[in-house]
Amino acid sequence: MTKLKNLKEKPLIGQTKEELKLLVQSLGHRSFRGEQLFDWLYRKQIYDYNKMSDLPNSFREQLKHFTVHPLDIIHNNFSLSKQTQKFLFKLKNNKTIESVLMEENKRVTVCISTQVGCAVDCDFCATAKMGFIQNLTQGEIVDQFIQLQNFCRKKITNVVFMGMGEPFLNYKNTLGAAHLLHDPNGINMGAWRITISTAGIIKKIKKFTVDKEPFKLAISLNGTSEEQRSKTMPINKTQSLSKLIQASEGYTQYSRKKVTFEYVLLAGINDDPSDAKKLQYILSPINCKLNIIPYNDISSSYKRPRDSAIKLFVQTLAKAPFPVTVRWSKGHDINAGCGQLASTSE
Repeated sequence: MTKLKNLKEKPLIGQTKEELKLLVQSLGHRSFRGEQLFDWLYRKQIYDYNKMSDLPNSFREQLKHFTVHPLDIIHNNFSLSKQTQKFLFKLKNNKTIESVLMEENKRVTVCISTQVGCAVDCDFCATAKMGFIQNLTQGEIVDQFIQLQNFCRKKITNVVFMGMGEPFLNYKNTLGAAHLLHDPNGINMGAWRITISTAGIIKKIKKFTVDKEPFKLAISLNGTSEEQRSKTMPINKTQSLSKLIQASEGYTQYSRKKVTFEYVLLAGINDDPSDAKKLQYILSPINCKLNIIPYNDISSSYKRPRDSAIKLFVQTLAKAPFPVTVRWSKGHDINAGCGQLASTSE
């Protein structure tokens, strides 16, 4: 009874097919109506009950008492390039989160949040300055995608769980949202188009591995020694670099998949060619790719390296046995780049 009461109080977005079937049965309808409702909400993405033509009028009238979306869009900003938009969402309790929509040719990517604030406390990240406020529900995570898809003229092709928060500290809701996005009878986003990023929660990386989750995994490294990583990522004191590398290697061997390592490049901290050589040594045994992310300013003591330093760092990795790319943020002018998301909650 408690579960059923909770379902009646929850917005419809975020509920699974089985939950919707249970809900409609409680309203006096056969369970297949839940499957039909799931189809309207996730595959067809229609939220006007009057347009749900295969549902009885009596059922549609009952649905009008339910909230569809757990989030409201407050406003959005365009970057100068017009390729990136940042959105501010309000939760039902008036807390706020940010998400990012990025368009580049045929590729349309959304960067979505999993928490209000973050407890990991990476020193170069704006979200960390908020501290941890709360986890997002499964529905609040999925609804970011749904509302941005409704807003966007093109079909979203990729989803990255790299917004506000640490996804693996909200593991159940994050993975539940990813599976809702992946459901072949709903949104049907390919698993290879969904990437979940973590600062290195080793226990959850191991669970992700053992559970054989189909989604891509990205791990924030940002240092080549225990001491160096601990200075910018205090989490390293409990989730050490050495154990993180072991867990990453275990993931690639068990899953037969490639892991992506993210490396935020900080001037005078971790951008020396010697760091590049250490990075190559550490990562060479692992089936991986490396994303170099030049630091995006958040008005802190950290600085982005000069272009010449970035170029030299990448050149030093030219013979690495893994792919190396540089991710140039296109939305840093509206604080929509990696590490720049933050919001003020009431």
